[in-house]
Amino acid sequence: MMAVMESTPEKIKVWFRFVPREGWLPQDTEGLWATKLSADTARVQNVPFLQDGVAEGDVVRFRTDSEGLHWAVGRVSASGACTIRVLPVRTGPLGPSPQAVHQRFSGFALGGEVFSDDFPMVALTAPADADFAGIKALLAHGQEEGWWHYEVGCGTDEWWSA
Repeated sequence: MMAVMESTPEKIKVWFRFVPREGWLPQDTEGLWATKLSADTARVQNVPFLQDGVAEGDVVRFRTDSEGLHWAVGRVSASGACTIRVLPVRTGPLGPSPQAVHQRFSGFALGGEVFSDDFPMVALTAPADADFAGIKALLAHGQEEGWWHYEVGCGTDEWWSA
């Protein structure tokens, strides 16, 4: 009997190019880890800090350039997840603590990452079945209380109507 080898999905970095925003981080590209699905598609595996219009779990189409970099050219399908970015107010009640942001959202079971120690922005993924109304209420409350500033980098119809 022949042993069947399980194939490990190939992880690649898919690059996104965008115009930097005034008064924001100066980057004009962001690389997101993805699982390669075909010769030109991949499923995004981490939450975007800078790129709008894409969320963790989305499938994107890419083109590979002559240097072997994979550049996103569009979204093939949406996962239903939303991308939310939260920047703690350094002089606010929570201070510049990404851990305090995560703690406030812990009841929602959101995935997330921290940009850096110098810039403690927290990027969160709200899955399609998350309590969007509750998350939106907490985001608004935290902004009113001076805890953080936030933006929605990728929202679904369900998000906007919650």
